[in-house]
Amino acid sequence: QGKAIQLATQSQFTHCGLVIREGDKVMVYEAVQPVRIVSMAEWVKQGKEKVYHAKRLKNASEVITPQIVEVMKKSSSNYLGKNYDIYFNWSDDEIYCSEFVWKIYHDALAIDLCATRPLGDFHLDHPEVKRIMEQRYGDQIPWNEPMVSPGDIFNSSLLKEVVQTR
Repeated sequence: QGKAIQLATQSQFTHCGLVIREGDKVMVYEAVQPVRIVSMAEWVKQGKEKVYHAKRLKNASEVITPQIVEVMKKSSSNYLGKNYDIYFNWSDDEIYCSEFVWKIYHDALAIDLCATRPLGDFHLDHPEVKRIMEQRYGDQIPWNEPMVSPGDIFNSSLLKEVVQTR
């Protein structure tokens, strides 16, 4: 589904996660099947050509305290083990990657990294996108379902890039 996400969102980004340092380890909380925590090294290995970007809040030094990190971890734990949401519904029953990151920031910091957008706002005319949508939704496409894409998170004006490989 990665190519369809790129086409629909007009972005190179198809996945995102939340990076949290745990002692001397760097871990990534991510919504895949199922929602899980992996080492940064493992997370990078699963990407295309091991290329990744890392961003953080522009004002992280002011708002990300050890207590907030614990709140973020606790909020994340509510999703661990849940199924990946292939339908991209804005519920907490199942969850997809960018929704997961968005909701952790929202819940822990009352920060919306970006605006949600209805499904109908994405670029859905490409045959590959249409094929997957028909496969998943049939003729019951939820045009007004709120969504957020990895590209939306990446383009957040609240974030600054701190690492970029290649």
